[in-house]
Amino acid sequence: MKKVLITTLLVFAAASMVLAGSNITIKGSDTLIRLGQRWAEEYMKVNKGVVIQVSGGGSGTGIAALLNGSTDICEASRDMKEKEYKLAEEKGIKPFRVSVALDGIAVFLHEKNPVAELNFAQLKGIYTGAITNWKEVGGNDARIILYGRENNSGTYAFFKEEVLNEEDYDEYTQTLPGTAAVVNAVSKDPNGIGYGGIAWATGVKYAAIRKGEKDTAILPSVKAVSAGTYPISRDLYWFFNGKPEGELRKLVNWALSPEGQKVAESVDYVPLPAEQAQAGMIK
Repeated sequence: MKKVLITTLLVFAAASMVLAGSNITIKGSDTLIRLGQRWAEEYMKVNKGVVIQVSGGGSGTGIAALLNGSTDICEASRDMKEKEYKLAEEKGIKPFRVSVALDGIAVFLHEKNPVAELNFAQLKGIYTGAITNWKEVGGNDARIILYGRENNSGTYAFFKEEVLNEEDYDEYTQTLPGTAAVVNAVSKDPNGIGYGGIAWATGVKYAAIRKGEKDTAILPSVKAVSAGTYPISRDLYWFFNGKPEGELRKLVNWALSPEGQKVAESVDYVPLPAEQAQAGMIK
């Protein structure tokens, strides 16, 4: 009986180790969470022994989780900051960054808002509080209501850097935990404006964006982001602790494959150019 019991326990322990080795955690960007979840679903369909858990919280939260060892993959809609790379070095973490998709940050308006396009100077004025009434940008005589992301969001940081030139957001900006929440708020507010990933727009309209006054205003779309013509575009990343191996390597290479990139496109993210996706695969 003792031998049988010991044998049973060893088999159970071995099985548990195999199962544990097949568990993958992905945490971070709320912009990327829908894509991360869809990738996980599709990957697990054809890799039955793998369990992938995906959660959000923002790029900053994902990066913090990577640095404290509580996630296998960090999803981020921005690069790590210099201070984060320094902290990683202090902790013995070796961040390995892979671009997994492209994204455009859309500017959302209520469907009844007559404003059709905005330039960077106008957006900066709106979000820093220098422009407070829609009539100043060709709209109705009404106060502009600002919606944005929380400061642990990569989208918040990217928009601040690229559009506001690192100036602070107006104190009246209502910060919300995800792009879906921003879209929902703007859809119910005729005087609202928000920003976020193009994959999330429902019940709102896009503003066409021009960088300078003389540039052509471009509506956000998969085609415009892929072609590089939409002016608020960025790479979306997965970060690992060191060069991924084993199941992590297999997963990221699948996400970068034509099949994985087609999944990204199916949920309104922008697939990487084929050459960039191929170059990003781990050998």
